[in-house]
Amino acid sequence: MSNVTKPYIIAADIGTTSSKTLVIDREGRVLASHSVEYPLHTPRPDMAEQDPDEIFQAVVTAIRTVIGKARVLPSQILCVSFSSAMHSLIAIDRELKPLTQCITWADNRSVGYVKVLKEELDGLGIYRRTGTPIHPMSPLLKLMWFRDNRPELFEQAYKFIGIKEYVFAKLFGRLVIDHSIASATGLFNLRELDWDAKALEACGVRPEQLPEPVPTTFTLEGLSADDAAALGLAADTPFVIGASDGVLANLGVGAYEPGIYAVTIGTSGAVRGVVHEPQTDPEGRLFCYNLKDNFWVVGGAINNGGIMFRWVRDELATLEAEEGRGRGMDPYDYLTELARGVPVGSDGLIFLPLLAGERAPYWNANARGVFFGLSLYHQKKHMIRAVLEGVMYRIHSVVSALEEMNGPTKEIRASGGFARSPFWLQMMSDVLGSPVAVPNTIESSGLGAAQLGMLALGEIKDFSSVHDWMRVEQSLTPSAANHEIYLQLTTIYNRVYHQLKNEFDLISAFQQAHTK
Repeated sequence: MSNVTKPYIIAADIGTTSSKTLVIDREGRVLASHSVEYPLHTPRPDMAEQDPDEIFQAVVTAIRTVIGKARVLPSQILCVSFSSAMHSLIAIDRELKPLTQCITWADNRSVGYVKVLKEELDGLGIYRRTGTPIHPMSPLLKLMWFRDNRPELFEQAYKFIGIKEYVFAKLFGRLVIDHSIASATGLFNLRELDWDAKALEACGVRPEQLPEPVPTTFTLEGLSADDAAALGLAADTPFVIGASDGVLANLGVGAYEPGIYAVTIGTSGAVRGVVHEPQTDPEGRLFCYNLKDNFWVVGGAINNGGIMFRWVRDELATLEAEEGRGRGMDPYDYLTELARGVPVGSDGLIFLPLLAGERAPYWNANARGVFFGLSLYHQKKHMIRAVLEGVMYRIHSVVSALEEMNGPTKEIRASGGFARSPFWLQMMSDVLGSPVAVPNTIESSGLGAAQLGMLALGEIKDFSSVHDWMRVEQSLTPSAANHEIYLQLTTIYNRVYHQLKNEFDLISAFQQAHTK
């Protein structure tokens, strides 16, 4: 029965760079938001860690602050529902205290175990059962690295958990992991919804060393008086464990019908669709993560999204960026105007935007950036446009892999920073040959968490009840002529990548040996 005296949901999103909270009402309107940032520690190029307690305090502060911003009473809050970044790993002792920092998805120390898992331990079979591609982001590979490189610490650990599990352990003393986050560890059997014996054998971990898997609607209550006061909540406020940010983003933008894919481009990027049962790719290119019984998100993440445009601004077009500022324009807007003056396809200049290595569909940490087709005719404005087109070729490669399994695309739902650029959105529509819809909010993961919280507490029977939370703000359709040009160029783009795979390994090895 609906509890109308509690009209507000708090969505808490534990991200890689900040913890963000939203107060959302029952119509899907965001009343207030607040973010608390924290640093990413990178003492070596292959390390990317964070302080678990710093993140916990950020979650507490963000929840307390957003309640004050929204001017709502603790008694009016239906629940707190969580979203979280994936692939983190923390070793803890029996007192639930961290023995390590929080090792994030961006940590690359286990890169050497990709080959070991693929060639010696039936890595493809493990992927087909767990849905997590073989990549250093995966906690499975992180644990293999820990076992061999920190054996004393590995033996000392009581449990291995992620950041959201740590927050719930601190608040409720329970070590539980939702099926969504568990399905992104490389350790979780998608069909059995339990830890996979072969994956655990590969990294030397026993099931009792991992948290208890629970559904994404799992709810805990009973905050201590001190924690309730610190959070600004009533002690009996339900906490819904929630899911990963990626699957909740699909829910938030309403991208869960066949042929509708969510594309998010921020610093990195991702393409995601929804299927009704676990589905993995025979070639190991795509992930498959759980949200609930008949709601599985398949897709792929890319490393090189908006960060490529920043690279252009900071390294390739610094003078042009300054010229834009001198004209009172945002540098990105000015660079976009320069790119707009170049024909579709950049007069045959193709850029492989692989400066940060790459995830889907290549899963190749050694991949590197390439300008292909560069001639004396080309100017800097061609290079700027080619970089932007190259990011869309990356999105195209993931969408193509999804279409191979699930049929043609009907519509793209766009979110993230790039969705503010009509030029980039139209380019994506033209490259993919698909309509693009832009929701009226970028808070897709938070909205998804709020919807899941309402489902967990029985306030809605299914997600169709809140489908109208997603309101389309902008719609674009592809140009047939532009799409024909891009079809030719994406074919060349893919051929260039595959012909350079061995050379990528060689130049990466050279860089590691000669770069200080």
